[in-house]
Amino acid sequence: MELLSNLALGLSVAASAGGLLYCLLGVTLGTLVGVLPGIGTMATLAMLLPITFHVEPNFALIMLAGIYYGAAYGGSIASILLNLPGTATSAVTGIDGYPMARKGQAGVALFITAIASCFGSMFGVVLLSLFSVPLARVALQFGPQEYFALMFLGLIAAALIGSGRAIRALVAVALGLALGLVGLDINSGVARFAFGMPEFYDGLPLVAVAIGLFGLPEIIANAGRVIKSTVQTSDISMRSMLPDRSQWRRSWGPMWRGSAIGSFFGALPGTGGVVATFISYATEKKLSRTPDEFGKGAIEGVVAPEAANNAAVQSAFIPTMSLGIPGDPVMAIMLGVMMVHGILPGPSVITDSPDLFWGLVVSFVIGNIFLLILNLPLIGIWVRILAIPYHLLFPVIVAFVCIGIYSINYQVMDIFVLLAFGFLGWGMKALNFEVAPLLLGFVLGPMMEENFRRALVVSNGEVSTFLTRPIAGVIMTIALLIIAWFVLKGLRDLALRLRRRDTENTNA
Repeated sequence: MELLSNLALGLSVAASAGGLLYCLLGVTLGTLVGVLPGIGTMATLAMLLPITFHVEPNFALIMLAGIYYGAAYGGSIASILLNLPGTATSAVTGIDGYPMARKGQAGVALFITAIASCFGSMFGVVLLSLFSVPLARVALQFGPQEYFALMFLGLIAAALIGSGRAIRALVAVALGLALGLVGLDINSGVARFAFGMPEFYDGLPLVAVAIGLFGLPEIIANAGRVIKSTVQTSDISMRSMLPDRSQWRRSWGPMWRGSAIGSFFGALPGTGGVVATFISYATEKKLSRTPDEFGKGAIEGVVAPEAANNAAVQSAFIPTMSLGIPGDPVMAIMLGVMMVHGILPGPSVITDSPDLFWGLVVSFVIGNIFLLILNLPLIGIWVRILAIPYHLLFPVIVAFVCIGIYSINYQVMDIFVLLAFGFLGWGMKALNFEVAPLLLGFVLGPMMEENFRRALVVSNGEVSTFLTRPIAGVIMTIALLIIAWFVLKGLRDLALRLRRRDTENTNA
């Protein structure tokens, strides 16, 4: 009964004129971003952050969330038609989606992708509705020790799990934590690392940092790219998009399994859609009676990753909204928007601002309906958009980025921060450093510091308080075990390399 009343409250927000407008705007922009290879969800969210500061918090989050899961839909279009993933998570879809397009089944691949994406999203929304409130009630009993432990685990997981460069990711996290120290000390009010500039007393501007790290490097990398669509609009009709009975029969199992896998990994900090798509694809290949078809146009290889991807997107909101712990950089930006609007992230959001939380949940359902309309009858529009020359697109993006950054605080210094972090992000990518963990560290750093110092005040300076309290102790133990496992794995790999080199020298 309580769930129904909450959903009715959310419907009053999401179905209002403003809610529908910003939901449609978000999913449309998200689909556009996903279709255009090279821009990326993070870059777009970062670039559109300035708009949200002039919008009500409810509608701002609805729009940003729409961009997030809309890009998960649209990313598969370029991946299937051109074998150029619009987002990182859609790369797996192209393994079998592109061969299907080469066989003349592009319409079927796009149709079943839209259905699987909608199914996975709805699966994640159901879990979000059922588990966020109970989890938030438990989290209301947490003290500063538990919050610090959760954030510490989130950072460790984000840096190590699913990353092929664990040490570099940890370095990025440490750099993000250091950048989070800039500004006034929360206890004494003394300026730290501000270098006498009042603009830095409130810390480095989140929007400029996010756009600099994710937006500008993508613009630089793709400014000279020329992509020509090999698929004509006339090649894809509504009739050509309908799967036959055997394809429907082969799709339902992967759809359910992919949604379950995506929901599980999406709710875990540090994993998200990329890990979920690869695992769901590997699972279907292992369960298939015809594994040789995978990579040559197996419909299961399209359905499972797309369902997993979109389920992971929705379930990622569970720890973010319930605990205030972002599982990935996109969720970190969501928390940043909430803080800018004066909303304290964490379990109090659900109890103190139920209209915001439930409005966001209901908007997911409405947004997915919008996306089905955008991705099925209007597929020809997205095919035409793939032909837009990048050298015309990116100057407009850069101009709007600079105007948006300046319009937030009306400070020229923010433009210089944007440029500085743009070069930093470009350099980190060139050196194969992880950029996303840096942003997570930057967003979580001040909250971790506040809870760490508060815990020490409560415990009279006893550092052991993070281990002696039951819940905090379990969480810290898990984090330390993850670190230990990766250290042992690194030492074992080093020993194998040394042994292999000695063997090669002996044979030589």
